[in-house]
Formats: sequence, structure tokens, C-alpha cells
Amino acid sequence: MNRITELFQKKNSSVLSIFFTAGYPEVNSTLDIAEALEKAGADFLEIGIPYSDPLADGPVIQNSSQKAIENGMTVHLLFEQLKELRKRVSIPVLLMGYFNPVLQYGVEQFCASCAEVGVDGVIVPDLPMYEYEDMYQKCFEEHRLSNIFLITPHTSEERIRKIDQLSNGFIYLLSSSATTGKNLQVSSSTEEYFARIRDMKLKNPTMIGFGISDHQSFSKAAEYANGAIVGSAFVRLLDNEGYHDKIGEFIRALKG
Repeated sequence: MNRITELFQKKNSSVLSIFFTAGYPEVNSTLDIAEALEKAGADFLEIGIPYSDPLADGPVIQNSSQKAIENGMTVHLLFEQLKELRKRVSIPVLLMGYFNPVLQYGVEQFCASCAEVGVDGVIVPDLPMYEYEDMYQKCFEEHRLSNIFLITPHTSEERIRKIDQLSNGFIYLLSSSATTGKNLQVSSSTEEYFARIRDMKLKNPTMIGFGISDHQSFSKAAEYANGAIVGSAFVRLLDNEGYHDKIGEFIRALKG
């Protein structure tokens, strides 16, 4: 067990995760934001590793990634900063990013660094499932890292069952096949998709992401999954002067 599995054992509904980009809006703001989010009531955090070609991200997160790179954020610097993580933050923390920076850093070294600083899991959207199983699963498990897989409305039942078998944290349900930042449009087909996954009775908890931006969309997602992930709406908040003082209000408004 790690902090992720412990969290879902204690709380299995209306779980709130917040995504933000490391090194944005300032290069040294990562831990301050993480600490403020925990104090405000977030259940766990996803810290994005900035990347120059973030294909799944919409303009808000792309912009934060570009600015973080300009600020000087790198994987090496992020791990340096995260050495202080567990002195300041007790909730689960995941790193989210693309496979290329992980590969450049070295997968084994990356897993070891995550374990060393107290990171609980990793979300790598472009790491193929079978490549993970064949080449990296052992390394992740040795360092007690949960590898979080994503599914979309088009993912087959066979693949979802396989993902459920390989997972040991939660499964990330994309609300649509679009990029991040689009508001959640809960059509009848979206509800059918959410209900289909719920009715599969997967062994792992599920979290819905992409388009969760307010109390209404958070509550709707929580009807079908164990909780939801908010990204672009929070990153947009960080673009405001005095954002630090607005974090508590933002989380309270989401939770209603």
C-alpha cells in the first residue's frame, strides 16, 4: 500500500484531486502551491512535468508548461525541490508528464527519485500499456509507485479489464477524447459512458478528469466515479495576481 491506496480505503466518494504545473507561475512556487492545496482540502495532487510538446493538453496547460520551461524548470530541478515535499505535504502526490522527459532522465533513476522524495504515483499518458507491462512494471512496483492508466469513451472493455488488472492506485477516466480545458459537456452519451464503466465493477477506484471546473461538474462526475480531477480551471487561477490567497476559496467552491 502507498498513500493513494490508503486514501481510497478511507474515502471512496467525492475525492478531489488538483493538477498544476511544476515551476508555474514561478519556478519556486511548486511546494507553496502544494501546501496551500492540502490546507484548503484537496485530497491528492498531480504535479505536471513541463514538456515542450504536450499533445493532450489544451492551451491553458500548454501555456503553463511553456512558461515553466522558460522559468528554468527541469525534471532534475523538480526532484531537487521535492526533497522538501514530505516536510510540508502529507496527502498523496503524483507526477504527470510525457514519457520523453522520463526516458531522458532514465526510467529506473526516475522511479528511484520518486521514491526518495515521497511521490506516490505517476501518470504518463503516452506510455503504452504493454510496453509498461513488459519493460517497466517491475521497476515501478519495486519503488511502490502506482502507474495510473487513462481510458476514454472509445476504450474497449477488454482493454479496460486489462488496465484494471495492471493498476494499483486508481484509473483515470477521460470525460472525452478532446484535449484538457474543455468544459465538461454531460450529454446522454457521456452519462452512458460513465455508467458503463461504473457498472463494470472494477477493482480499482476511478477518477474523472478533463473539463471539471466547478461544483456542478465536480458533483456530476462524483455521481459516477470516486471523484474528479481539476486541472485547467486551477491553472487559470494561478495566472492571477495574489492567487495564493484565492486557493482556499477555489477549493471550497468546487466542493460546495
